Amino acid sequence: MNASTPMDDDNLAKLARTLARRDDLEIGFSPDGPVVRGKLLLLPDTLDPTTQNDTVKGYLDLLVARHCHCDSDALDKTAAGARGIARALDDRRACALLLDAYPGAEALLRSYREHRQELVLGGWQKLSWREQFAWRVERALWNEQATAVEDTPSLGTALHVMEDILREGRASVSTEQSVRLAMRTLERIAALSAGDINNMMFIVDHESASEPEYDASSEESTPAHSSAAPLDDSSPDSQGDAIAPERNASPIERPTRSVPLTTEFDRVTDLTGMGDPTAWRKLRTLARAQTGPLKARLERALKADEQTHWQREQERGELDRPSLVRLATSPGYRTPFRAARARPGRDAAVTLLIDRSGSMAGRKIELARLCATALCDALEQLGFACEVLGYSSIEDADMRAYYERWLSSGHTPPEGFNRFVERLDLQVFKRFDSANLSGLARIACGHENPDGEALTWAAERLLARRARRRILMVLSDGYPATGEGHPALLRSDLRERVREVLARKVELIGIGILDDAVEELYPVCSVVKELQQLPAAAFEVLGQTLLGHREWMLEHI
Repeated sequence: MNASTPMDDDNLAKLARTLARRDDLEIGFSPDGPVVRGKLLLLPDTLDPTTQNDTVKGYLDLLVARHCHCDSDALDKTAAGARGIARALDDRRACALLLDAYPGAEALLRSYREHRQELVLGGWQKLSWREQFAWRVERALWNEQATAVEDTPSLGTALHVMEDILREGRASVSTEQSVRLAMRTLERIAALSAGDINNMMFIVDHESASEPEYDASSEESTPAHSSAAPLDDSSPDSQGDAIAPERNASPIERPTRSVPLTTEFDRVTDLTGMGDPTAWRKLRTLARAQTGPLKARLERALKADEQTHWQREQERGELDRPSLVRLATSPGYRTPFRAARARPGRDAAVTLLIDRSGSMAGRKIELARLCATALCDALEQLGFACEVLGYSSIEDADMRAYYERWLSSGHTPPEGFNRFVERLDLQVFKRFDSANLSGLARIACGHENPDGEALTWAAERLLARRARRRILMVLSDGYPATGEGHPALLRSDLRERVREVLARKVELIGIGILDDAVEELYPVCSVVKELQQLPAAAFEVLGQTLLGHREWMLEHI
């Protein structure tokens, strides 16, 4: 049959049976495809056999190769951090075996690879570092050239130190060997983390992404991407700011600030009052149901605290009943009044700053949106000024072009910079000067999270607000990260900015969402270990801060 002849499901099934030399295979289409489930080969349901005939057949060849030559169960049981790499290794091995038997499949597999490249690059910025690295491993195994978008220094460095493993991977003879090689990748990263190889520090987590970290002592260090997962701080090299000098080397000056190449392309979007009214009302109803009782208790506590502060012996004001006896017995007595003191407890401005990184996607960002609604709605009702902000960074084509021009003019990275092609994507969901909270319904995820730069931005806005007290609460699910930033430098940058903000009399609170990174970054913090507790936990720690002590519920309820 001609390779370009369109095929229906029955013909695809017949082709699969012929290639696999089995008469019991079935073909289906699913959002989960391409995947092998026993005798069922599932193609991606986005493929159209009438217009993507060669691509469909290329995916079918891949599935047949997996069915005949891969142990899918063993791959599924592989640790999450290694599974993508193990799959890439085993797919290439299986397809090589298929090509040995059917050389004509090469053109169809090439069509599959072209389609896969289109899908991956179309959503490149949404991929985690782990997924990007697994894709680059695929590229290397198939001898494909990476595009400029994929060719980041951190991925290139990681591939370079894995060259021997990739060579063994091309010669793998079983799924078991592919899995072992993938696990060796993690072990190699662990060795790098310990400083045993090339004096580079790496993040290692056998259940999550792993990537290189910055070493300030290496002149050949290259920018590296960081995931939201925390460093393994048990490593001696990851203590403090995690910027360790080379062993037996003379001390050198360690950078502490993350400096962007340019801020020209950074963008602030004001979404105040621009949310859908219906969505906002539903969100507010849910928020009040969660934190309504907490808001009522905080209000009672505030009133109780305020009512204990009176200026007695005043010539004007409210009649002070205990002074009536003296008024009756002392004809010259002229100060039987009392006046309430100014209420400094409510002369406070509160900013909520939300991490909008890709790792916040799903339930995390939903509850962050609910949390922001609960806090902001309650603060407005209680008479506090409040603002809600969000931050992320995203790769920008104009900034990349600027970076390429910068390189072509003779500069060599890093030269003190730590953000090259990503612009800040800052959003204002509710301004201090607006009572319209509907913009909170538009809180959504972005890409990376440059916490330090965002903290400074939020603090400057807060300091511009006249208030006796200024409180800045940060909701985050991990350490700062940008696509090409050094993780250790991003952390030291955040710590330095925290110290600066505190020195300017801003009270900082960190709320950690399923992550305890805030405990080493912010002076006051709370770690939420169950997502549904987020709104209540954030409300409680803010209430404690507003009242100036941590046991406010026990004392005032």
